Amino acid sequence: GKCPNWFQVFRGTITDAPDFDPSVDAETLYNAMKGIGSDKEAILDLVTGRSNAQRQEIVKAYKSSYGKDLIDDLKYELTGKFERLIVSLMRPQAYHDAKEIHDALKGAGTDEKCLIEVLASRNNQQIHALVAAYKDAYGSDLEEDIIGDTSGHFKKMLIVLLQGTRDDPGLVYPELVEEDAQALYDAGEAQWGTEESIFIMLLGNRSVTHLRMVFDKYQEIAEKAIEDSIKSELSGDFERLMLAIVQCIRSVPMYFAKRLYKSMKGLGTQDNTLIRIMICRSEIDMLDIRECFRMGYEKSLYNMIKEDTSGDYKRTLLALCGGDDDLAGEFFPEAAQLAYKMWEISSMTKVQVGTLDPSALHLFLTLSFCCSVYTGTDEDTIINIVVNRSNEQRQEIKQVFKSLLGRDLMKDLKSELSKNLERLIIGLMLTPAEFDAKMMRKAIEGAGTDEHALIEILVTRTNEQIHAMNAAYKHAYKKSLEEAIQSDTSGRFCQILTALVQELANACNEDSDEMEIKFMSILCTRSFPHLRKVFQEFVRCSNKDIEQIIKKEMSGDLKQAMYGIVCSVKNQPNYLANRLYKAMKGIGTDDRALIRIMVSRSEIDLFNIRKEFKETHDCSLHEFIQVETMVVSSHFMVCGRPYSCLGISLAHLTSSL
Repeated sequence: GKCPNWFQVFRGTITDAPDFDPSVDAETLYNAMKGIGSDKEAILDLVTGRSNAQRQEIVKAYKSSYGKDLIDDLKYELTGKFERLIVSLMRPQAYHDAKEIHDALKGAGTDEKCLIEVLASRNNQQIHALVAAYKDAYGSDLEEDIIGDTSGHFKKMLIVLLQGTRDDPGLVYPELVEEDAQALYDAGEAQWGTEESIFIMLLGNRSVTHLRMVFDKYQEIAEKAIEDSIKSELSGDFERLMLAIVQCIRSVPMYFAKRLYKSMKGLGTQDNTLIRIMICRSEIDMLDIRECFRMGYEKSLYNMIKEDTSGDYKRTLLALCGGDDDLAGEFFPEAAQLAYKMWEISSMTKVQVGTLDPSALHLFLTLSFCCSVYTGTDEDTIINIVVNRSNEQRQEIKQVFKSLLGRDLMKDLKSELSKNLERLIIGLMLTPAEFDAKMMRKAIEGAGTDEHALIEILVTRTNEQIHAMNAAYKHAYKKSLEEAIQSDTSGRFCQILTALVQELANACNEDSDEMEIKFMSILCTRSFPHLRKVFQEFVRCSNKDIEQIIKKEMSGDLKQAMYGIVCSVKNQPNYLANRLYKAMKGIGTDDRALIRIMVSRSEIDLFNIRKEFKETHDCSLHEFIQVETMVVSSHFMVCGRPYSCLGISLAHLTSSL
């Protein structure tokens, strides 16, 4: 329930410049803009080297000295994103917020994402300043403009936030914590339909500290995180707004780290979002955002900005960012602890079953399936039946096929279907152990080993699944899997043993060989819940994250394997969602990886993988598969039909509930 320490100390990257003289700075800017062209480097160095309060004094001094408006001159001299960024830095923060909200409301369509981000993340004082600045700048009432431009529960929640009346951070009502958690549960999960007003009232008015305690209690009552309930109970912009509020209550820096990541990943950069966040947090909590960013996305914010932007625009953003955490290698423990708490919540949440519904085996459909294979291929019927049966039922179908027709269904499918569709359908018809064994075989045989496939399979299977895969491998290929991969990795990645946390910390001080051996002995044998505690304690006692040690001290396949284990321990559905994304993005699709994950997880946790995919990549897995497999088919028109069917089959797997 306590506020993290970062709220008590300055965590920004931009501070007051010492020996500040606004008249000298005004002259520097004037000289940088006079004549033909402008000295952009001098402008960005000066603007990012002053606090917002000092920039306001420069604006006044500029007018006093030259009788001109500095912002107008900057707009005239500069262009594009660089101009937008520099001009935005020159505005008081409340007026910058007001302009962002005004731009989001005016014109055709409303930018709901901007409204959500700004209003969900500002404290009472910032909200009041925003409302006053909006009135001053545009002569209209912000509340009235929002009422005129939005509707429904989304509108009601925005109006609640605009009041800026949330309880002070330290105010907690201990006797109401359980009552509030129960009220939220009763308003959503416990009834048909949702009583949205309860969510609006509680999430809009209780203090941040109180609500964190309510969320912990809610987890106990509902056996799921409040975020998961919101996703299942609410919809549209209202759902997005309530999720943003919950994320900001848990951690404002974590929320902004996520928004920054989404603004830069994939094709095209959402520059408005990037500029808005970098400006508004540069004097508040940019250090914490940087930390949360590295914890969540395996790279520093600095490096992502560097890769995603260019020119003076990039240099200004990097100045606001303030430093590259990948070089520093050190961690702020408060942010690390908060990140691990989020992973803990994720791991405690009830795992929902996969997306395939093992409905009763209908003889009529089985017969039609058999006939489809036997009498010439009706791919649609084959897809429809295979993806809507559990693996157990598919084994029965194989037996029925042999009983009715005296033929081997697997051989007939191989001869009738082509390449990727055949690979997917055959994968679904194998038992999970047979499928895993086949995938391991494919990863090992041929030119070069597919290390990513080996890592992915071994770090995501339980003890029982590993043992079953070993047996299936020996049966199919007449040699042990251990022999085949020529290493001492027997696959017992998840054996439950006990160990002292200090072993891992001590391992960091060993020489390279000793450290690798100790890491292997711990990461490959402890249970996932145990390892989560180890990682958390490791951060607490060493002020470093295990991922950073692995990245810094190891290399090659060993690094990839260790890294895969850590990611899988923290959040397995997220690890697999990212593997799926990497399999499809860019030029060409890694069909083997795509098929392997979709088949192996369809009856385990594909539902959770879908949620993680949408959360991280702002697109449903279903849509992404359809788009990406269609892209593939347009590149290979000769085999367009099989690829098209592959897309239909995979999309089917994601949505068969």
